[in-house]
Amino acid sequence: MPRRWRHLPAAALLTAVTVIAAGHPAAAAPAGAQAATTYYVGPYGDDGNAGTNATSPFRHIQKCADVMVPGDTCEIVSGNYEETVVPARSGTAAQPITYKAAAGADVTVNGASKVSGFDPVTAADVTAIAQKDPYAADSQFSDAVAAGHIYSTDVDLGSDVSTVQVFTDKKMDVEAQWPYPGPDLLDPSLQYAGEGSADATIADADLTRPAGYWDGARALTGYWYVSATGTVKSSAVGSVTLDVAPPCVHKVVPKETRYALSGKIGELAHPGEWFYDPTAKRLYVYGDDDPDTHTVQVKRRTLGFDLTGASHVNVKGVKLFATTIRTGASSTGVTLDGITGTYLSHYTDITQGATDCGSTVTRGVGDTGIVLDGTYNKIVNSDLSLSAGNGVALRGQNNTATDNVIHDVDYMGTYAAGVAVQGNSQTVTHNTISRVGRSGINLQWNTVDGLDPGKDTIAYNDISGYARLSLDVAAIYTCCSAYMMGSSIDHNVLHDPSPTTTSTTFGISGVYADNGQSDLVIANNVGWGNREGTVMLNGLGTGSHDNGVYNNTGGMTLFYVKEAGQSTGTHIANNIGPIKGLDGASAGGLVADHNMLEDVDPRFVDAAGHDYRLAADSPARNVGLAVPGVNDGSTDPAPSLGAYQYGAPKWTAGARR
Repeated sequence: MPRRWRHLPAAALLTAVTVIAAGHPAAAAPAGAQAATTYYVGPYGDDGNAGTNATSPFRHIQKCADVMVPGDTCEIVSGNYEETVVPARSGTAAQPITYKAAAGADVTVNGASKVSGFDPVTAADVTAIAQKDPYAADSQFSDAVAAGHIYSTDVDLGSDVSTVQVFTDKKMDVEAQWPYPGPDLLDPSLQYAGEGSADATIADADLTRPAGYWDGARALTGYWYVSATGTVKSSAVGSVTLDVAPPCVHKVVPKETRYALSGKIGELAHPGEWFYDPTAKRLYVYGDDDPDTHTVQVKRRTLGFDLTGASHVNVKGVKLFATTIRTGASSTGVTLDGITGTYLSHYTDITQGATDCGSTVTRGVGDTGIVLDGTYNKIVNSDLSLSAGNGVALRGQNNTATDNVIHDVDYMGTYAAGVAVQGNSQTVTHNTISRVGRSGINLQWNTVDGLDPGKDTIAYNDISGYARLSLDVAAIYTCCSAYMMGSSIDHNVLHDPSPTTTSTTFGISGVYADNGQSDLVIANNVGWGNREGTVMLNGLGTGSHDNGVYNNTGGMTLFYVKEAGQSTGTHIANNIGPIKGLDGASAGGLVADHNMLEDVDPRFVDAAGHDYRLAADSPARNVGLAVPGVNDGSTDPAPSLGAYQYGAPKWTAGARR
């Protein structure tokens, strides 16, 4: 099937990451600091206490942050802490500063705060609202008011509705919109542009609201690899016209562009929905009963721990709700261990008024989720979920994400990911990632000022449920035109993508080196359920050079690597599965040998059960080309084809816990 690929160079997608190699702005420890001290924090405490015993603790974690010096520990008892913790000083490599939950404690650093004082909205209120928005009368909203389901309260949530986040009993509500998406933004009800759509106009017979109803509404669109937001300039029965066509693709495509419309109180008509009027500073919610009988909260704080000026800090066993943690460009030696983070980051405006493609598709990539900037920082043994953007962002250099479980992230469908990798020399290993809007791991290679670059290692990850809201993607996606210095993508299990969009035009693969990625080692990966196989190479632009694609199981696809000089130095060997696009590909310079294609049964142990080890009678045994460090371990004289060496211990992927 013909395809068109129109991506951007890497420089347009992500700006270079910068870091200061030494020094950090957090204050030095006071002169004469003595032996390490343990301080205590509890909801029954007082910041006027000495804080050195659990019976008379501090009230706030910030009080610990104010007084601790290298080697000190802040032990936190069960409770809800609504604060942003900013350390006054850093630890040292030998004496880090530690914040940890007490043994058995349930500690939540909460970015949200409770709102109350809800009153039922009345018919008289609807009449008053209709003075400003006449379409509020005779709407689904007015019907819900008449049925006694709409309540409101006065609260100042700022002027930017796209950052408002509302929770009922610790579950996120959704902004009133059409079509009603349902409570799961990674499995929404989707509406598609109809026949007659073009340029910036969405035509759809299901748009039955009166002319002018949607004027000024916010529009979310999604097509191909691009999710974007814009404003409705004009509307009529059967159509809406945006202020500008969606960026990157510059058109609305009939039956392919999905869309949703929000910002109109008339759509407030379903359980779990809200509408906020920033002028009146009033929050409206739909409820089957009085919201004051529940816990209603709104997001107030972006960061639970602001470590942008801190180094050698440990945070252990803490829960995050509606907030996240960030280190800074000068941070080093920070360890986040056993973090349980839910609703890490939220936004609904992707394009943010811009019309360029690069800033749209990379919305949230560098600044959402747990953000580890700087050097030698790590997040381990953590459970992270529910983010408009990333689960984790690795910036800077020599940072690590390992043994984490990450799911239900990137619900806005941009290039954010379970783990978004920037900078270089990063390590992402043994993570279990599932249900993501686009890719499980988004790998972008950038230099870091003042530091020598090195390769990334992406290994032993189990990734599933990707491509839910965006296509032309993979479980592990990397782009564009970068020389990756031998970065390795190996021993990953990449399976069961679950797109909610209906298009079959655009590819989904396990590993996708897009638009001329070079000097990668893609080895020993296993995939199933991927349209384009376990590996896809696209050499569009600068070509796909010096890549070693070895011992993968699940097939692959080659694009734009046939022209002379477009794939020199690339070697494809020892793989099992069909290779689409192989005919004539050697004209570009690549070498393909020792591969087992679809005309031979490799005889796996249990292909139906996804056990792709080789059976004793497999023809893939003892016939591989030796690639030191890649296919060692076979008990046969020669290596096996595919991702599992015969006789070697079976390797496993995913979080080890």
